[in-house]
Amino acid sequence: MVADAEKFKEEDAQAREKIEAKNGLENYAYSMRNTLEEEAIKTKMEAADRETCTKAIDEAILWLENNQLAEKEEFEFKQKELEGVCTPIISKLYQDAGGAGGMPGGMGGMPDMGGAGGGAPPAGAGPKIEEVD
Repeated sequence: MVADAEKFKEEDAQAREKIEAKNGLENYAYSMRNTLEEEAIKTKMEAADRETCTKAIDEAILWLENNQLAEKEEFEFKQKELEGVCTPIISKLYQDAGGAGGMPGGMGGMPDMGGAGGGAPPAGAGPKIEEVD
């Protein structure tokens, strides 16, 4: 019985790791899809970059739907592949919009970056510095 328990313990650990890898890819893909739908991202991202990310996300989701029984390493590889497409584009967007420090609030909580309402300065306007005598 002890030997069987050890055997099943190892199988359970492998199954858990596989499920975690699958969930990681799925969460990343849907999180990126939601990020691309945010109005602040839509207005600031170049159409070609948006299309590149959307295509990669859709391909990853389709792959997930068709490969439910894939191995842990396959899920991890697909996630790294998707990150390799989306991360540089999103990073570039944050650097362009937020300067060297990136955008405050992170990916999911981006503030209004200008436009109507909110009293935010238009995009590209730097800080107003007033000199005091």
